[in-house]
Amino acid sequence: MEENQSTAPETQAANTTAKVEKKSEATPEGPTPEQQQAAELAAANDKYLRLYAEFDNYKRRVAKERIELMQTAGKEIIANLLPVIDDFDRALKAFETATELEPVKEGVSLVGQKLKSILTNQGLKEMESVGKPFDAELQEAITSIPAQSDDLKGTVIDEIEKGYFLHGKVLRHAKVVVGS
Repeated sequence: MEENQSTAPETQAANTTAKVEKKSEATPEGPTPEQQQAAELAAANDKYLRLYAEFDNYKRRVAKERIELMQTAGKEIIANLLPVIDDFDRALKAFETATELEPVKEGVSLVGQKLKSILTNQGLKEMESVGKPFDAELQEAITSIPAQSDDLKGTVIDEIEKGYFLHGKVLRHAKVVVGS
């Protein structure tokens, strides 16, 4: 029995050592869960900061492009209008030396038609108002006058200032006189 007793503490010590070795084998020499979480947090934070910086750069780039677009938006229209300005300059010179008024009138009329043609090509369209029912979304009533007949009540009698559409949307409301 003594032999059993003497071997029992040795066996217990051996078992304890084996358990410690098993515990050390169970936790690999890699990072601990806290270290893994810290690494994942650092990676997520880095990703967030990069994404935030990228988005900030995108916002700046879009704002810069928008400003450039606003500054050059009318470039094509202005370039198309330069010949009309030249024609008006020639018409003013013709007024100085003209002895007959009819050719100058015709020249100014041609310049006006050229201007309207350029603006029409850019999407501008005149609004037809006279003789049509008054529409508050398209026209602005300046005044009303008594209608000569009942069918003219609520109808546009005269147009003080033309209205225009640009690409199908109201650019300027027509200023009209309405029959009442």
